[in-house]
Amino acid sequence: MKDFIIKATAYNGMVRAYATTSTDTVEEARRRHDSWATASAALGRTITIAGMMGAMLKGEDSITTKVMGDGPLGGIIADANAKGEVRGYVVNPHVDFELNANGKLDVARAVGTEGNISVIKDLGLKDFFTGEVPIISGEISEDFTYYFANSEQVPSAVGAGVLVNPDHSILAAGGFIVQVMPYGASEEVISQLEEKIQELPPISTLIREGNTPEQILHRLFGENQVKIHETVPMEFRCKCSKERLERAIKGLGDKEIQNMIDEDHGAEASCHFCNQTYQFTEEELEALKG
Repeated sequence: MKDFIIKATAYNGMVRAYATTSTDTVEEARRRHDSWATASAALGRTITIAGMMGAMLKGEDSITTKVMGDGPLGGIIADANAKGEVRGYVVNPHVDFELNANGKLDVARAVGTEGNISVIKDLGLKDFFTGEVPIISGEISEDFTYYFANSEQVPSAVGAGVLVNPDHSILAAGGFIVQVMPYGASEEVISQLEEKIQELPPISTLIREGNTPEQILHRLFGENQVKIHETVPMEFRCKCSKERLERAIKGLGDKEIQNMIDEDHGAEASCHFCNQTYQFTEEELEALKG
């Protein structure tokens, strides 16, 4: 089963919800960055949440999420758009620890508990929308829950989880975002929802057991309460290309390009997001000079 995101509402539109399986997408990120288990869990949670936040957008709009903690990971950046395309990287992918006291990957230790989360939305307008909140736990899901409540004033519950195999490949990954709409969810509905979220097994466990995003939402709201509106395929896809890098090199100016030719007899550039490496020969660099 390929990864996908579903958009849904529940309780007659009083609540909106997103749920996703992201196992293949997170595995692709892990493979490209050679990330170790704890780093993969942190990167995977961030990519999964960014993918669902991208699904909240329309058309060509896009979003960038940054988790900048004081832990050894050094920061996680993920981009997503409305088409379910996501990409992301972690500054230090070779971070791993013993399991924490709960027997889980110690993501909070890797991320750090001081720092901030920022979200930049490119909605095709002159200015970007930017929201920022402090990191409150380093577990990422709780931090994004706090972001929605404080930066966007939308009461939300965010859950994302990643299970890693002994060989560091990704066994299961997925997530959900549930948001109470501003026009009148009753206290009864809200407390019922809070109870269901508390009772829900870890999202990665549900995915590993074969639950689909629809089934996860059915567990949260009850089958009769959920209305599925759209399904969006989700995949790791980068926007980098040799042409983009050519433009970047051109922007360095002729003097810098000549230095590359004289000193290195060519150039090599890598994309942070996907780790793709591009080579430039002396002749190609010569052609980029003005």
